[in-house]
Amino acid sequence: MSSGKIIYIGAPEAPAEAFAQRARADFPELNLLATNDRLAAQAQADDAVGIIGHHFQFDEALLQHAPQLQWIQSLTTGTDAILKLKALQPEVRVTSTRGMHGPQMSELVFMHMLALTRNLPRILANQAAGQWERWPQPLLWGKTAVIVGVGAIAEDMAPRMKAFGMTVVGVSNSPRVPAGFDGMFNRADLAKAAAQADYLVLVVPHSPETENLVNAEVIAAMRPEAFLINVARGGVLDEDALLQALRARHIAGAALDVFRQQPLPSDHPLWREPRVLISPLIGGMSNVYLEQAYPIVRDNLRRFLTGRAAEMVNLVAR
Repeated sequence: MSSGKIIYIGAPEAPAEAFAQRARADFPELNLLATNDRLAAQAQADDAVGIIGHHFQFDEALLQHAPQLQWIQSLTTGTDAILKLKALQPEVRVTSTRGMHGPQMSELVFMHMLALTRNLPRILANQAAGQWERWPQPLLWGKTAVIVGVGAIAEDMAPRMKAFGMTVVGVSNSPRVPAGFDGMFNRADLAKAAAQADYLVLVVPHSPETENLVNAEVIAAMRPEAFLINVARGGVLDEDALLQALRARHIAGAALDVFRQQPLPSDHPLWREPRVLISPLIGGMSNVYLEQAYPIVRDNLRRFLTGRAAEMVNLVAR
């Protein structure tokens, strides 16, 4: 077993001590530094061969302080922020926790779909005013969800939508049609897919190819009763085009968990748009995050420590 130091940088949803208890039980001889203090980790990274942490905890300074680094394990699906770092050396393997976020992402999407469809803000306003007001309640049953980006999260989400009696269509450059999907559009035909959507749900990764993927043309193809939900990345959506469409009542509303600028500035017009629901980047969070992530991290750690790093799961192509 490798004797090189492994650093774990904790966060509120995956604290360092909780990880350390699990890891030391599975790897009694592990040379581990587990801390919630990123600067403390940086100060002791000179002999680190592996660093485990959320993507937002990695920066140029941390990598520059880790000259022996061989492996980065992201505790998130997205690794784009890590891959952009200039100090990331080509020999360093990067792995993710892809495949663990389906439940929380799906449930957030359902929360937003139901809140938009049944006009939850109006219900809460009536409650606050002590006002008994009733109106016909729209259903998810019979509606069409178009999911842009057909990866592990979408494959978890689609069967749940089917359980609600929905039609589910995917948008992907892959020709395969996973379980739970009723059909598939190529990304080049995104506008045609959007025209079928009661809910246009964005879960596609952000890359140069998906920058502003959902633009004014795509939004214009949506129907007036349709909703847009973005739980992907802010960069995949033209927020200005969305605002214009909402103000023109071209679409019924939107729910946004991600934004181009995060945190969303307090003076941003999206905060005050009446047909927008905003959640503060909570799509990937859960109160059992470490329990979800640990099996992936444990198995990759075992492979890394026993010289089988090439066999680690969720290796990110570079």
